[in-house]
Amino acid sequence: MAASNSNHEPSPLVFHPPDTQTQFARTISLPAEDFGRKPLPRREAFLSSIPWLQAVQAAVGREIVFALDEALLCQGRFAGRYNDARIWAYGPDALAEYSGIVLLGPCVDPAQVEHRWGLSFTNFQRTLADALALEPILDMQGITEALSDFYYTHGERIDGLSVPPQYQAAFETLLQDAVSYYDS
Repeated sequence: MAASNSNHEPSPLVFHPPDTQTQFARTISLPAEDFGRKPLPRREAFLSSIPWLQAVQAAVGREIVFALDEALLCQGRFAGRYNDARIWAYGPDALAEYSGIVLLGPCVDPAQVEHRWGLSFTNFQRTLADALALEPILDMQGITEALSDFYYTHGERIDGLSVPPQYQAAFETLLQDAVSYYDS
């Protein structure tokens, strides 16, 4: 998933800094499952998350960068949900023809993308920022569990994490929830 190909034409997922006010404009509310769109492999048909995401990748047959909970699954920071029918991603608008895909945008900065198991997914820093930006419409269990994992595996510190200033208050609240996540 390079920023350009050998003849220097941009890849469809080349990063162009978004206008922060309109970045998630098409994701203001979550779409209901649409049986008129192309179906994707269902999570419950797989024993674990990675083979499911690989099957989704194969089914769409084009570049996709998994985001939010799916990125956390790839990072090993969230166990996931057995019956999740929603797939968060960055990719071309053509991915909207598949039932269950929620596009966050057409591209993401390649520096914020990791690659493993033949999958591309946002790194933890980007995943955290996306979750905070979309908090009003998200189930925050995945990012709370992942931030708790990050906090405790980094010696009860959050060194290296930063969030956009407009999300700092929400981050502080999320961090408090993450620190006490396994206490309840």
